[in-house]
Amino acid sequence: MRLINRHPGRVAATLLGLAPFLLIIVLYGMASKERLAENPNDKLLPGLEQMVAGVDRMAFQEDRRSGDYLMWIDTAASLERLAIGMVIAAALALLVGIINGTLPLARANLSPLVSALSMIPPLAILPILFIVFGLGELSKVMLIVIGTAPIMMRDVAQRVRELPQEQFIKIQTLGASSWQLVTRMVLPQVLPRLIDSVRLSLGPAWLFLIAAEAISATEGLGYRIFLLRRYMAMDVILPYVIWITLLAIVIDQCLRFGNRRLFPWYNAGGH
Repeated sequence: MRLINRHPGRVAATLLGLAPFLLIIVLYGMASKERLAENPNDKLLPGLEQMVAGVDRMAFQEDRRSGDYLMWIDTAASLERLAIGMVIAAALALLVGIINGTLPLARANLSPLVSALSMIPPLAILPILFIVFGLGELSKVMLIVIGTAPIMMRDVAQRVRELPQEQFIKIQTLGASSWQLVTRMVLPQVLPRLIDSVRLSLGPAWLFLIAAEAISATEGLGYRIFLLRRYMAMDVILPYVIWITLLAIVIDQCLRFGNRRLFPWYNAGGH
């Protein structure tokens, strides 16, 4: 049997998926043990006990200065910014994407602009956002919106254009108006694609969020990482990075689960 035709079972797939993570953990443990054996005060590769102590200090002990549990304060602040930014970006993507996909006149007018916006490196305009919107929450949210919305707009518009022309002809033959065409035919078929676009945009959104928090914030996961790097506090920085990764995975899987439950017909095709 050719290798391309061999498919692992559920158990084998799970083990194969876990293998790279276990390998990384083993390699890190070996490197950390070797460095700590040479220098017990080494901060570059902290051991498991040091990272557990760091998490305990940040998540389960009150900060002496503020009295807050810093890890949870940082998590709440970052998730709030991320949620607001992604909701706004998704709403804009849905609106502009449907307009571009269904109305040829609008596509001729807006599509070049959307394409140009999607090519702008969002981090390059971060200083401009701070100048225009200030150093508060708005500039951080706007960076997420500007960084993710244009890509999602193009994806949604492409999904609309991929819909069979027979559907457009039939629904108009039945007397549907443009509004009914959008709400009853286009919108239900585009929503699951929008959720997929949001999932794909989560990685860049986290990047933009952390970059904005690192430059101007008083709380947040990105702010804390860049604050602690001054002290080489890898026992906290590494758990924070792992925590961000876990949050991203949980959000992605929740969106995936919601997509499957809300639109089973879409996912039955192997999406």
